[in-house]
Amino acid sequence: MEWVETTGNTIEEAKEAALEQLGIHEDDAEFEVIEEPKQGLFGRTRGEARVRARVRPNTPRGKTERRPRREKGAAGNGDRQRNNNGGERRERAPRAERPAREPREPREKVEVDPALVGQAATDFLSGLVTAFGTKGNVTVNREADEIEVRVDGTELGLMVGPGGATLLAIQDLTRVASQRRLGDQDTRLRIDIAGYRERRREALGRFAEKVATEVKETGSARMLEPMNSADRKIVHDTLVEFEGVTTRSEGEDPRRRVVVEPA
Repeated sequence: MEWVETTGNTIEEAKEAALEQLGIHEDDAEFEVIEEPKQGLFGRTRGEARVRARVRPNTPRGKTERRPRREKGAAGNGDRQRNNNGGERRERAPRAERPAREPREPREKVEVDPALVGQAATDFLSGLVTAFGTKGNVTVNREADEIEVRVDGTELGLMVGPGGATLLAIQDLTRVASQRRLGDQDTRLRIDIAGYRERRREALGRFAEKVATEVKETGSARMLEPMNSADRKIVHDTLVEFEGVTTRSEGEDPRRRVVVEPA
């Protein structure tokens, strides 16, 4: 079963989002906590919770993993045995197995007007700009079911964060406040703040082409630094038609990397 990755203000919120996406109960899920919110000043938290989840594999235990059977009569009369103080204690009756809960049904797919998603995202981001104590203009560009919401203004660096980390978190929150709230499952929503994504795309594109040229000349593969999924996609897309090299990703998030190697 494939893993899904979700975020939330807390670990529980992120888990709940994963369960809703998988359509199962918590008892049937397997979680991995990727990132926890950090404690900031004045009791505030920084960052967000990020988890991976999948349907728990239902595989039988191997013979070496099974518990050995209790020998009959090993405790004298079979239902009593000595405790450490020399007294007798009764064995507890086996606990009744808890009945399996029915898995949650996946949410029913509904048709949502992309314009409503864009408006909800705009309202959320406008309030967020005010909460950050800055000023910015929020605009929406939409083509079919693809929506890009841009925030332009001055002193927006805090909303971008180092390496665009805060921007990615804001994008996740905006998706929750718009797409998830409306039940939208089809629209592709992207957020850009102060033109960061466009500059990042151009810089990564130039870097990827430089690495590809070196790989082609030397014949040796090159492993790049860990990147988030959005940056990895830029590298893959940039080099998809670059002759003489090919790309692949390896590792697990957040340490997943792009490898550029000779074709």
